[in-house]
Amino acid sequence: MSEHGHEHEHAELPPEVQGELERLAECLGSLHDPGTGRILDELDADIEVGYEGDTVYVGVTLGYPCATLQEDWHERVREACMPTLRGGPLGKAALQFELFSDIPATEAGEVPAHMRGVKNIVAVASGKGGVGKSTTAVNLALALAAEGARVGLLDADIYGPSLPTMLGTEDARPEVRDQKFFLPVEAHGLKTMSIGYLMTEETPAVWRGPMASGALNQILTQTLWCGEGEELDYLVVDMPPGTGDIQLTLAQKATLAGAVIVTTPQDLALKDAIKGVEMFRKVDVPVLGIVENMSLHTCSNCGHTEPVFGSGGGERIAASYDTGLLGQLPLAMSIREGTDRGLPSVVSDPDGEVAQHYREIARRASAEIWLHAEEGSTPEIEIG
Repeated sequence: MSEHGHEHEHAELPPEVQGELERLAECLGSLHDPGTGRILDELDADIEVGYEGDTVYVGVTLGYPCATLQEDWHERVREACMPTLRGGPLGKAALQFELFSDIPATEAGEVPAHMRGVKNIVAVASGKGGVGKSTTAVNLALALAAEGARVGLLDADIYGPSLPTMLGTEDARPEVRDQKFFLPVEAHGLKTMSIGYLMTEETPAVWRGPMASGALNQILTQTLWCGEGEELDYLVVDMPPGTGDIQLTLAQKATLAGAVIVTTPQDLALKDAIKGVEMFRKVDVPVLGIVENMSLHTCSNCGHTEPVFGSGGGERIAASYDTGLLGQLPLAMSIREGTDRGLPSVVSDPDGEVAQHYREIARRASAEIWLHAEEGSTPEIEIG
């Protein structure tokens, strides 16, 4: 998927063909976008229609990565719009469709020069530990990359960095440039940085709050996330559990595009998740939505499925705080086994059910960022 719409040179079109293309553009504007839940006319979605050599060209540009939706959109455009053209001068024309993404950047204030290429910083947080936050952060980053985005992943869990284990990069050490900048470690198409790359198992982090906050600020601002002329669409930050110094440090040092809150359906986890939502609201960070982890367990012997930790909690929080439920993930052994061996679900089984869940969560979260960036915009339609 390319990032910008294609352009075709056209001779002056007959009025009847021009009229048909305008009807087609109106039809396209009424199509529903599954990522945002809105029709294209309500979004800043560029629509391009054209005609050349007995072929109708259609291009739609969305503001979030959506590479795996190309075929689905093509079919929807064909089903919804081609009947409009039947019987007219374009009734027998072939249809060529392309889906593009053009990811906007969150407006930020003063940032270090080498971080200006980072378009959106997304925090993945939880009110308590043990709910699968880090697993979600890693798979979210990988899913965004699989959908066509350029993605970085920062392990901000200073006390218990797990990213090197989950990505199979325990032995990696970042290169140092100009004696003050780290070069991120490349893993599965991601640019990654973790305090775990700078420590060994024999030197655990035993730090007080200010020291931990300082370490986070250093690896955030002294990592060269983007090379010369490069951009990073998303920097996913795996936060430590809770609502303490490190969370506040990140909110103060960087302009966040939004936060994803991870919880389980268990009552205690839900109460802590609410604290996480409240904290981000107090520092004016949009909550992109809730991910409910360990929602259902399917017995590997008999196939019986049941909600071990309860049900409906993530939906209740989302409804109470006017945010969305980004997705529900199963309590599956494969998720744990994949991260333990450095091959998260999106990489180890990209076509599997769990990976599809993560891709949908990634599309919904990034679509929310687009909505926040483009609220009140109108679509641009190009006909020719």
